[in-house]
Parts: sequence; structure tokens; C-alpha cells
Amino acid sequence: MNTLKYLNKIIHGDAIIILKQLPDKIADVGITSPPYNKGENKKGWLVNNVKYSGATDKFPEDKYQENQIEVLNEIFRIIKDGGSFFYNHKIKWEKGIMLHPVDWLRKTKWILRQEIIWDRMIAANIRGWRFWQVEERIYWLYKPIGNNMIGEELKSKHALLTSIWRFPPERENSHPAPFPIELPARVIYSILDEKKGLVIDPYCGSGTTLVAAKILGHDFIGIDISKEYVNLAEERLKSFDKEKNCIKEEIAKHIVLKTFKERKEKGEFTGKYKPTNFNNKELTLFENIENNKEK
Repeated sequence: MNTLKYLNKIIHGDAIIILKQLPDKIADVGITSPPYNKGENKKGWLVNNVKYSGATDKFPEDKYQENQIEVLNEIFRIIKDGGSFFYNHKIKWEKGIMLHPVDWLRKTKWILRQEIIWDRMIAANIRGWRFWQVEERIYWLYKPIGNNMIGEELKSKHALLTSIWRFPPERENSHPAPFPIELPARVIYSILDEKKGLVIDPYCGSGTTLVAAKILGHDFIGIDISKEYVNLAEERLKSFDKEKNCIKEEIAKHIVLKTFKERKEKGEFTGKYKPTNFNNKELTLFENIENNKEK
């Protein structure tokens, strides 16, 4: 498959089939949220009422995990050395047994760099058996370079953010489980910073990751099995003024006038630091976001 042919496009098809056709080491970073296989022996309002267009979400758990391992290993091949992939999933229960995504992540080629808690601030499938599950997990997966198993440090402005991310889910979207656009924007900006790169999402759904990538000035490749959501994503990529404002608010959280190291060296306050204004570099980034045209 010619990479340029699918650059800044959404490919309709099964993730594993399409991924196998993509070349090695073309993407810098990726983020995705696969179907959770919530229909397998599950109950509750969410399972019975929220369906994914064009796909089933009900497989034997062992087959589901095997598929996810295969998808993640294909993504590993496609991501450049030193690149990152962020994998959103959740803890589930099957016949009283906890199923943790780490169970299958450890069977992939990736280095698990960090587990991030996504506080959605709302329970997705309310039952009375346990405390309301308002959180999901985002796994920062890293593709090592040689013997470097931990990668480079984040820039200080990004490292100010904690490992608990509080974003309510997107509500104005027909997709059953859309990201809030701030979430992929945080991932992309933290990893790529000012460097232009290629972002991939193998389960792109309504295209939130792709819209974030486009607004931030990056190339993207999206894949989804649902023709309905592919069409929705293509329309979203044509009009995203509201999303621009949300991303500007997210970028502002990364902006500091002095890093922790700089303040410590000068004997200044080293607690949580908030900027009072933006420097020229951040203002230029905001201008670039505003100038990324809808096409």
C-alpha cells in the first residue's frame, strides 16, 4: 500500500486487514479506543441500548484478546522507533473475574511506559454490584530504540500534567463512545510538541483523533470498519471551528513561563505554576491552529 495514497484519509475496512497493508515505521504517534467487547455475557442499559454501527462487539474473550494483541503488534511495526501509542481501554468483569487490559498488553511487543487514569466523571454502565466505575485507562505504549527502554523525557511543560486526566465524554456525537477532543490533543501535543508528524488511529470512529491531528498541523491515517462513522468523520474534518477553541484551551494547560528546573535553580516557588501570559512561541502555535483551514 502506498502511504501517500492514504495520507490524510480515512480507510474503510477491518483494522487488522488494513494495518497489514501499511508500510513499516511510518507513523510517529497513535491513539485509539477499540470496541471493548462489552456484549460478551454482559448486561446493563449500556450494553443493550448503545450499539456500534457496522460491527459486532460480542466475541469470546480469548478471541477478542488475541485480536487486540495482533492489532497492537501491527501498530508496533508501523510506528517509528522511539514512537508512542496510546491505548484506551477499561477494566471489565467476566463471570466475577476481573479482566485487566494489562493482561494482553504484556503479551505484545510494546514497552508499557505508563498507565494513565481517565476520569470520565460519569459512570458508563451503572449496576449495583460495585462502586460506579467512572474511570477508564489509557496505556502509554513505547517502541524502544536499541537498548533505550524508557525513551526521552517529556518537555517540562508537558510533564507538569498529572497521570489522572479529567475529561467528560463528548456528548454531541452520534458515535457510542467518542473521545473528547482535548484527550487526543493532549497526547499529540505532548509527544510531538512543535514537530510535524504522522498520527494513526486504527479505530477512528467519528474521527476525533484525526480532527485533533489536523488542527495541530499533523498528517493522519484513520481506519474504521463502519461506513457510517467513516462518513461522519469525513464531514467533521471539513468543519471544526468549535474543536479549535477546545484545543486552544487544552494547549494553554501546557504553557509555562519558566520550567520547574529553571525556577528551582533560581530559588523561586516550585509549586504548581500558572502563567500570566503567553510567550511568542505559544502565540505562534495558537495562530497556526487558527490558520489550519477546514477543507
